[in-house]
Amino acid sequence: MPYLFLGPWLLGAIGLTVAPMVVSLYLSFTDYDLFNEPRWVGLDNYARLFGDDPRYLHSVGVTLRYVAWSVPLKLVLALAVALLLNALRGKGQAFFRSAFYAPSLLGASVGLALAWRAIFDTWVDTPDHALVTIVLLSAWQFGAPMVIFLAGLQQIPRDLVDAAAVDGAGWWRRLWSITLPMLSPVLFFNVVLETIHAFQAFTQAFVVSGGRGGPADSTLFYTLYLYERGFTEFRMGYASAMAWVLLVAIALITAVLFRTSRYWVFYGDGR
Repeated sequence: MPYLFLGPWLLGAIGLTVAPMVVSLYLSFTDYDLFNEPRWVGLDNYARLFGDDPRYLHSVGVTLRYVAWSVPLKLVLALAVALLLNALRGKGQAFFRSAFYAPSLLGASVGLALAWRAIFDTWVDTPDHALVTIVLLSAWQFGAPMVIFLAGLQQIPRDLVDAAAVDGAGWWRRLWSITLPMLSPVLFFNVVLETIHAFQAFTQAFVVSGGRGGPADSTLFYTLYLYERGFTEFRMGYASAMAWVLLVAIALITAVLFRTSRYWVFYGDGR
């Protein structure tokens, strides 16, 4: 009986996730253009990625800069607003929480990216500033991590904060010694989630740059270059190799985050 109820999910997982992943892994070792039979080339696609494709390495650099700028900025804004909302009591909290969360609902929309391009038209056309506009667009959509931070803040016992205040601890001391340590599991969750999402960013860069990663490849995100190789140049084998490199990179970075979490994430009386 359990497998009967799990059947629809298993069919979806196998047909829409596992099977495509297996096929893409096979295609990453082939030369495939969507129109002819795949031709086995072994590790040529992977060797070409790191040895004969400067635009690929450039897209890696652009993506790393985007992740390094957007994730901390987004989380700082989310935490700051969550602290303000947590201090706000009464019915006003629900209203402002919804208002700040609303941009996250529109985050992946093409219309919002077009509006953002129109607002920052001059910056978008400048190579030194184009990436900044996309970072700002990502940071503006801090609603989802903000709601998670707010939920975590509301679970912190008020007695601890009040006792520290009675002992003379100021706001900053209470934040650093009580709030952040007790919020560290939620902070860790948001860091992992937002890092993964940042590496997979596509829509904003595609719309803002007109689908080309311009100007001068300043917004050539990894996923945008993957799309260009696979669906513009029809080099699907090469694009599949790029996808698997991205998967492995995200897995390694996530593993590093989990490994280092033992030094700064606190769970109750332990770490």
